Amino acid sequence: MKNGVLRWVGPLSKLPDPERRALLDRRGTEDFELRRRVTDILERVQREGDVALVALAAELDKVQLSSLEIPRELWRSALRSLSPSELRALKHARDNIERAHRAFRPTSAEVQTEPGVRVGRRPDPLSRVGIYAPGGRAAYPSSLLMGVVPARVAGVREVVLCSPPSPSGLPSGLVLAAAEISGVDRVFAIGGAGAIAAMAFGTQTVPRVDRIIGPGNAYVVEAKLQVSRWVGIDSPAGPSEILVIADSEAEPAAIARELLAQAEHDPQACVVALAIGQTLATQIVDQVEGLLANAERSKLISQALSGRSAVLTVASLQEAIEFSNQFAPEHLMLAVREPETALESVRNAGTVFLGVSSSVAFGDYLTGSNHVLPTGGLARTHSGLSTSDFIRWTSYQQVSPEAADRLAPDVEVLAEAEGLFAHAAAARAWRRAR
Repeated sequence: MKNGVLRWVGPLSKLPDPERRALLDRRGTEDFELRRRVTDILERVQREGDVALVALAAELDKVQLSSLEIPRELWRSALRSLSPSELRALKHARDNIERAHRAFRPTSAEVQTEPGVRVGRRPDPLSRVGIYAPGGRAAYPSSLLMGVVPARVAGVREVVLCSPPSPSGLPSGLVLAAAEISGVDRVFAIGGAGAIAAMAFGTQTVPRVDRIIGPGNAYVVEAKLQVSRWVGIDSPAGPSEILVIADSEAEPAAIARELLAQAEHDPQACVVALAIGQTLATQIVDQVEGLLANAERSKLISQALSGRSAVLTVASLQEAIEFSNQFAPEHLMLAVREPETALESVRNAGTVFLGVSSSVAFGDYLTGSNHVLPTGGLARTHSGLSTSDFIRWTSYQQVSPEAADRLAPDVEVLAEAEGLFAHAAAARAWRRAR
């Protein structure tokens, strides 16, 4: 099934069971040593606070920090240093993210379940959230915008940002500029598991938050999972992934470009195309290999393509969508004749791109849809980041005296059946009150 740089090429129906399971199960193996190191960092920060954060910066980032917090004037300086084209692009992204998320804000709802019984719920914004912006292989100001802007739209009172220091002691200039234009309140030059610990537990300088949002390396992901007992987190993000379903209407070169674009994120990225027909599959493979030869990040892309990547043939669109619903990809592209119709059968995907011109690159930056999405098959149970992640629901209910008299008999029956006799007595009192 192996062909050239791609790991799997051939019919989906003939993919051996072990390899099919490898595609579907993308959780990876447990790294108990990494887990232990993360636990040590979390405990150290919880115990020592700022002292631990400064020491970790020296040990892990090779930076001597005189201050954890970055003054706002340095954010503004970073913003002024942007080129006009960079500033325009950041503002364009911010504005579209705000428009999209404002349109989908949660709203209050109330219902009268029967006369005199009123039940409702109200969305209340979280008080403080923490955003993590990575700084390893690349800085991602776009991910910062995807976290901060929905939080602001939801009405969060305070947004703090942690991002690893560069050798200068400052986070990336693009990250600082994005912080300034998106409405961040405080920025800290802290990275990795230490940053997650600081936001989860609070230190002398870093305030404790209600929820932590943002991608990161394996240490960051593990740290978020471990602190999720004390603070809310978004879904644990893994390597990027895409599944493209394509028919004869699709341009093979465009499909290949989408696969390479996601492969350049991470050597562990998962990129798969399901082609309806052998001819199209062969053309996609040829295009992938041709484009790879001139790709700027060809070494990294090659690692991803030799890991979890495939161009597989399917007999029908139905077969492809059935596999997609099992695969539950982060990004699903429907490069087919009638993508809107195909969308009706899609059940599990982080986000769906309708038609080959709807490049994932547009969604990653400028459409306004959120690019913080579930990976590793978690799209079966998780959704992409939205304003809903920055609110909690306050539910309320009201029962009139007349309704209380009506409800009391059935409450008595149910409470006594469960052995909760004080509950039954509380309900019974309303019958007597009448």
